Amino acid sequence: MDIQKQYFFKEQVNASVIISVYSNVEALKVVLESLKDQTVRGFEVIVSEDAEHQEMKEFLDGYPSDFPILHLTQKDQGWRKNQALNKAIVNANGEYLIFIDGDCVLHPRFVEFHLKLAEDGYVLAGKRIKLDSYSSSLLINKSLSAEGMNKYIFRKSRFIKKNGGGFVEEGYFFDPSGIWGFIPRLRSMYQLKGCNMSCSKKAIYAINGFDEDYIRPAIGEDIDLTWRFEKAGYRLKSVRNLAVQYHLYHKENWIDQSENIKEMEEKKARNEYICKNGIDKIQ
Repeated sequence: MDIQKQYFFKEQVNASVIISVYSNVEALKVVLESLKDQTVRGFEVIVSEDAEHQEMKEFLDGYPSDFPILHLTQKDQGWRKNQALNKAIVNANGEYLIFIDGDCVLHPRFVEFHLKLAEDGYVLAGKRIKLDSYSSSLLINKSLSAEGMNKYIFRKSRFIKKNGGGFVEEGYFFDPSGIWGFIPRLRSMYQLKGCNMSCSKKAIYAINGFDEDYIRPAIGEDIDLTWRFEKAGYRLKSVRNLAVQYHLYHKENWIDQSENIKEMEEKKARNEYICKNGIDKIQ
């Protein structure tokens, strides 16, 4: 894909969907296909790659889409997702930013509800169902579409749990105008998940973006943001069961979080909610 030509769409862009990726092209393809099926337009896509993989470049160079795509890369020098995300924020044309991961497939109304519920002074927070390997394969090989996932999950919830999936209740979409539309209003959020959150550019700049001091996954890409946004005067608003996403199965690469937690607690003690090592480098 000729990235520069994509800016033909620039004047139509109201929001930027920022997708964090490393090397999983197969998963990203399914995610991009789910973006094609969104009920709204007027957004650009920024693929924020924490590496420089040739396979990823070749895939995006040849990927046909009806929305603008910008592919940003950086040298692979260990986990530097927060640095990659800050670059994406700076390069975003949209004034509203939606953050997802490259292995989270979106319900067709995902972007719609992030934009519809956006409100000054709030950060939108959602979750995701973790699919089992079999259900993931159905999405990957196109035996099942994102549009068909709601019925599938209602029918197969026990199967998904039994086969290694989790958080199945997060995979149910409830139309607010339907008989079960009251359910999302009952479900609050107390903590951000980096794979499903959105905010205005004004909000993320108020805390100087993601803290690049974190060089290990988790905490720094979401939980750390929660208390920093709150200190800056922003509140969380839930989009659970509205902005629904389906996390494709992969083996967990869980690492010990003690160092991240220690770092966050030290920053809290210093009231360092505007991070020093963020979009701007503060001495």
